[in-house]
Amino acid sequence: MKRYAVLWGLIAGLLFSAALVGVFRAPLVAMLLRGPDPVSIADVSLNAVQAQNKLTAFAARFTVAVTSQQTRLGLFHATKTLIVPGTVRYELDWKRVTRRDLDWNAATKTLTVTIPRPAIAGPEIDLTRIREFKDGALLLALTDAEAALDTANRARVQSALLEEAKAPLLVQMASDATRAAVERTFKLPLAAAGLDAAVVVRFP
Repeated sequence: MKRYAVLWGLIAGLLFSAALVGVFRAPLVAMLLRGPDPVSIADVSLNAVQAQNKLTAFAARFTVAVTSQQTRLGLFHATKTLIVPGTVRYELDWKRVTRRDLDWNAATKTLTVTIPRPAIAGPEIDLTRIREFKDGALLLALTDAEAALDTANRARVQSALLEEAKAPLLVQMASDATRAAVERTFKLPLAAAGLDAAVVVRFP
Protein backbone atom coordinates (compact mmCIF):
# COMPACT_ATOMS: atom_id res chain seq x y z
CA MET A 1 0.00 0.00 0.00
CA LYS A 2 2.73 2.37 0.91
CA ARG A 3 4.42 1.79 -2.42
CA TYR A 4 1.19 2.68 -4.23
CA ALA A 5 0.78 5.81 -2.08
CA VAL A 6 4.30 6.93 -2.95
CA LEU A 7 3.68 6.16 -6.61
CA TRP A 8 0.47 8.15 -6.67
CA GLY A 9 2.28 10.98 -4.87
CA LEU A 10 4.97 11.04 -7.56
CA ILE A 11 2.35 11.01 -10.30
CA ALA A 12 0.45 13.85 -8.65
CA GLY A 13 3.65 15.85 -8.28
CA LEU A 14 4.52 15.37 -11.93
CA LEU A 15 1.04 16.41 -13.01
CA PHE A 16 1.22 19.52 -10.81
CA SER A 17 4.64 20.42 -12.24
CA ALA A 18 3.33 19.96 -15.75
CA ALA A 19 0.42 22.25 -14.95
CA LEU A 20 2.80 24.93 -13.67
CA VAL A 21 4.90 24.66 -16.80
CA GLY A 22 1.75 25.05 -18.86
CA VAL A 23 0.75 28.16 -16.93
CA PHE A 24 4.14 29.90 -17.10
CA ARG A 25 5.47 28.59 -20.40
CA ALA A 26 3.56 30.98 -22.65
CA PRO A 27 4.50 34.21 -20.78
CA LEU A 28 8.08 33.02 -20.42
CA VAL A 29 8.40 32.24 -24.11
CA ALA A 30 6.79 35.57 -24.98
CA MET A 31 9.22 37.44 -22.74
CA LEU A 32 12.20 35.65 -24.26
CA LEU A 33 10.97 36.42 -27.75
CA ARG A 34 10.21 40.02 -26.88
CA GLY A 35 13.62 40.63 -25.29
CA PRO A 36 14.56 43.06 -22.50
CA ASP A 37 12.11 45.84 -21.76
CA PRO A 38 13.93 49.20 -22.09
CA VAL A 39 11.29 51.02 -20.03
CA SER A 40 11.76 48.66 -17.10
CA ILE A 41 15.54 48.96 -17.36
CA ALA A 42 15.28 52.76 -17.35
CA ASP A 43 13.01 52.62 -14.29
CA VAL A 44 15.47 50.41 -12.41
CA SER A 45 18.34 52.72 -13.37
CA LEU A 46 16.44 55.75 -12.08
CA ASN A 47 15.61 54.04 -8.79
CA ALA A 48 19.27 53.14 -8.33
CA VAL A 49 20.60 56.66 -8.86
CA GLN A 50 17.86 58.26 -6.75
CA ALA A 51 19.31 56.35 -3.80
CA GLN A 52 22.55 58.31 -4.35
CA ASN A 53 20.60 61.55 -3.85
CA LYS A 54 22.99 63.94 -5.67
CA LEU A 55 25.20 63.77 -8.74
CA THR A 56 28.27 66.02 -8.84
CA ALA A 57 29.66 65.93 -12.35
CA PHE A 58 31.60 69.19 -12.26
CA ALA A 59 33.43 71.34 -9.70
CA ALA A 60 35.45 74.53 -10.01
CA ARG A 61 38.01 76.24 -7.80
CA PHE A 62 38.46 80.01 -7.66
CA THR A 63 40.56 82.53 -5.80
CA VAL A 64 38.92 85.86 -5.05
CA ALA A 65 40.22 89.04 -3.44
CA VAL A 66 37.93 91.26 -1.36
CA THR A 67 38.67 94.50 0.43
CA SER A 68 36.77 96.42 3.11
CA GLN A 69 37.50 99.83 4.59
CA GLN A 70 36.68 101.58 7.86
CA THR A 71 36.91 105.30 8.64
CA ARG A 72 36.58 106.72 12.15
CA LEU A 73 36.27 110.39 13.12
CA GLY A 74 36.98 111.31 9.52
CA LEU A 75 40.71 111.00 10.26
CA PHE A 76 41.63 107.38 10.82
CA HIS A 77 41.38 104.82 8.07
CA ALA A 78 41.86 101.08 7.99
CA THR A 79 41.59 98.57 5.18
CA LYS A 80 41.79 94.82 5.11
CA THR A 81 42.10 92.61 2.06
CA LEU A 82 41.47 88.89 2.01
CA ILE A 83 42.63 86.57 -0.76
CA VAL A 84 40.52 83.46 -0.45
CA PRO A 85 40.46 80.20 -2.44
CA GLY A 86 37.19 78.30 -2.60
CA THR A 87 35.49 75.45 -4.41
CA VAL A 88 31.96 75.23 -5.76
CA ARG A 89 30.15 72.13 -7.00
CA TYR A 90 27.47 71.84 -9.63
CA GLU A 91 24.96 69.22 -8.47
CA LEU A 92 22.01 67.41 -9.99
CA ASP A 93 19.35 66.51 -7.44
CA TRP A 94 18.14 63.06 -8.53
CA LYS A 95 15.01 63.48 -6.42
CA ARG A 96 13.83 66.05 -8.96
CA VAL A 97 13.97 63.47 -11.77
CA THR A 98 10.87 61.25 -11.89
CA ARG A 99 9.44 58.53 -14.07
CA ARG A 100 7.57 61.21 -16.04
CA ASP A 101 10.95 62.57 -17.16
CA LEU A 102 11.78 59.33 -18.98
CA ASP A 103 10.38 58.93 -22.48
CA TRP A 104 11.03 55.83 -24.58
CA ASN A 105 10.48 56.04 -28.35
CA ALA A 106 10.21 52.48 -29.64
CA ALA A 107 10.30 53.56 -33.28
CA THR A 108 13.68 55.25 -33.00
CA LYS A 109 14.92 53.17 -30.04
CA THR A 110 15.69 56.36 -28.15
CA LEU A 111 15.35 57.10 -24.45
CA THR A 112 14.95 60.80 -23.71
CA VAL A 113 15.76 61.91 -20.17
CA THR A 114 14.74 65.40 -19.03
CA ILE A 115 16.73 66.76 -16.08
CA PRO A 116 16.95 70.12 -14.30
CA ARG A 117 20.09 72.13 -14.76
CA PRO A 118 22.73 71.49 -12.09
CA ALA A 119 22.55 73.80 -9.08
CA ILE A 120 25.55 75.51 -7.49
CA ALA A 121 26.51 74.07 -4.08
CA GLY A 122 28.93 75.76 -1.73
CA PRO A 123 31.23 77.54 -1.79
CA GLU A 124 33.66 75.58 0.36
CA ILE A 125 36.41 77.90 1.53
CA ASP A 126 39.95 76.62 2.07
CA LEU A 127 40.67 78.23 5.43
CA THR A 128 44.29 77.05 5.45
CA ARG A 129 45.14 79.10 2.36
CA ILE A 130 43.55 82.43 3.18
CA ARG A 131 45.94 85.37 2.96
CA GLU A 132 45.25 88.78 4.42
CA PHE A 133 46.73 92.23 4.03
CA LYS A 134 45.82 95.18 6.26
CA ASP A 135 46.58 98.85 6.58
CA GLY A 136 45.79 101.31 9.35
CA ALA A 137 47.50 99.71 12.33
CA LEU A 138 46.47 102.43 14.82
CA LEU A 139 42.75 102.16 14.12
CA LEU A 140 42.91 98.38 14.03
CA ALA A 141 44.74 98.22 17.34
CA LEU A 142 42.59 100.69 19.30
CA THR A 143 39.08 99.94 18.00
CA ASP A 144 36.89 97.10 16.85
CA ALA A 145 37.50 98.10 13.23
CA GLU A 146 39.23 94.82 12.38
CA ALA A 147 36.25 92.74 13.53
CA ALA A 148 33.94 94.90 11.43
CA LEU A 149 36.24 94.53 8.43
CA ASP A 150 36.37 90.75 8.86
CA THR A 151 32.56 90.55 8.98
CA ALA A 152 32.23 92.63 5.83
CA ASN A 153 34.89 90.64 4.00
CA ARG A 154 33.36 87.28 4.87
CA ALA A 155 30.06 88.33 3.32
CA ARG A 156 31.85 89.58 0.24
CA VAL A 157 33.85 86.37 -0.13
CA GLN A 158 30.69 84.26 -0.36
CA SER A 159 29.07 86.48 -2.95
CA ALA A 160 32.32 86.85 -4.94
CA LEU A 161 32.82 83.09 -5.21
CA LEU A 162 29.20 82.53 -6.20
CA GLU A 163 29.45 85.28 -8.80
CA GLU A 164 32.49 83.54 -10.32
CA ALA A 165 30.60 80.25 -10.33
CA LYS A 166 27.74 81.79 -12.34
CA ALA A 167 29.99 82.68 -15.27
CA PRO A 168 28.20 81.50 -18.47
CA LEU A 169 31.16 79.43 -19.66
CA LEU A 170 31.38 77.52 -16.38
CA VAL A 171 27.64 76.97 -16.23
CA GLN A 172 27.75 75.56 -19.76
CA MET A 173 30.67 73.29 -18.91
CA ALA A 174 28.84 72.03 -15.83
CA SER A 175 25.69 71.40 -17.87
CA ASP A 176 27.64 69.47 -20.52
CA ALA A 177 29.41 67.36 -17.89
CA THR A 178 26.13 66.59 -16.14
CA ARG A 179 24.42 65.69 -19.40
CA ALA A 180 27.25 63.29 -20.30
CA ALA A 181 27.18 61.66 -16.85
CA VAL A 182 23.41 61.11 -16.97
CA GLU A 183 23.66 59.71 -20.49
CA ARG A 184 26.19 57.13 -19.28
CA THR A 185 23.98 56.32 -16.28
CA PHE A 186 21.14 55.15 -18.53
CA LYS A 187 23.13 54.00 -21.55
CA LEU A 188 25.29 51.40 -19.79
CA PRO A 189 22.41 49.29 -18.34
CA LEU A 190 20.64 49.31 -21.71
CA ALA A 191 23.81 48.19 -23.48
CA ALA A 192 24.44 45.54 -20.81
CA ALA A 193 20.98 44.13 -21.56
CA GLY A 194 21.92 43.86 -25.23
CA LEU A 195 19.83 46.81 -26.38
CA ASP A 196 21.20 49.04 -29.12
CA ALA A 197 19.44 52.15 -27.83
CA ALA A 198 20.30 55.83 -27.93
CA VAL A 199 20.02 58.06 -24.86
CA VAL A 200 19.32 61.76 -25.23
CA VAL A 201 19.57 63.98 -22.16
CA ARG A 202 17.98 67.41 -22.30
CA PHE A 203 17.13 70.31 -20.03
CA PRO A 204 13.61 71.77 -19.78
